[in-house]
Amino acid sequence: MTKVLVATEKPFAATALTQIRQIIEDAGFRFAVLEKYTHTDQLLEAVKDVDALIIRSDLANKAVIEAAPKLKIIVRAGAGYDNIDLETATAHQVVAMNTPGQNSNAVAELVFGMMIFQARKQFTGKTGAELRGKKIGIHAYGNVGKYVAAIAKGFGMDVYAFDPFVKKEEILADGIKVCESVEELYQTCQYVSLHIPANAKTKKSINYSLLSTMPKGATLINTARKEVIDENDLLKIFADRSDFTYLSDIEPDCKEELAAKYGDRIFFTLKKMGAQTDEANMNAGVAAAQQIVGFIKDGNTRYKVN
Repeated sequence: MTKVLVATEKPFAATALTQIRQIIEDAGFRFAVLEKYTHTDQLLEAVKDVDALIIRSDLANKAVIEAAPKLKIIVRAGAGYDNIDLETATAHQVVAMNTPGQNSNAVAELVFGMMIFQARKQFTGKTGAELRGKKIGIHAYGNVGKYVAAIAKGFGMDVYAFDPFVKKEEILADGIKVCESVEELYQTCQYVSLHIPANAKTKKSINYSLLSTMPKGATLINTARKEVIDENDLLKIFADRSDFTYLSDIEPDCKEELAAKYGDRIFFTLKKMGAQTDEANMNAGVAAAQQIVGFIKDGNTRYKVN
């Protein structure tokens, strides 16, 4: 019997796990779960006899994949999949998938939660500012970026986007202004919301030369990956510009230095929480389970990423 393991150090909501179990068992598969594990050895032991694996931010690295000789598919319940060793998965004929779009609204709403918190001086009673009429730049107009744009328009913001992989006409059709270059986006917008993946081209690509051109009162919001930020340049821009703020769902490695020197100009969530809503939990988990059933039964590889 096909065995499906849900392995999550940070568990799904109980209601989501119940639906995942139902989908798996209704398909005639065996369901297993490993939650809140504290050591990699527990995961290595759990995957020994599984055919399919659902993870969240958990690492499906070479050791995990090689410890699972029956493994046929890994699904990352979420958009990002840099926690899966794609090279090893491919070498072992394991299909890797993500669940794009399922967490998008949750992440987009977090962007605005952080923006409002900072614009109102972190609710300290000091005089803040409004978002209406401000220019926001969306760096990568994918699933999350589109939700951010829609919310921004509701706030009455002036919305711009840059994404070389999305047709200009598609962005314009949503009522969004198109920037022809990443440099134009940063030069134009007081707020920039980051939604780029972490890869060889994008790592440390958000650097001093981009950030230094942002207008007065610049705010960078990062709900993507910390690796895309050049942290040495981040420290430099904070030192050079007293008007710069940084809001992130991913704590940077230089968090302590930033907090000691610029505490009122930064905000970082305690843990990555962009997808931490009941709805996103449900959407991503259910999608992962359905994709596994579709792959095992029908060979559907629509969301394959390797």
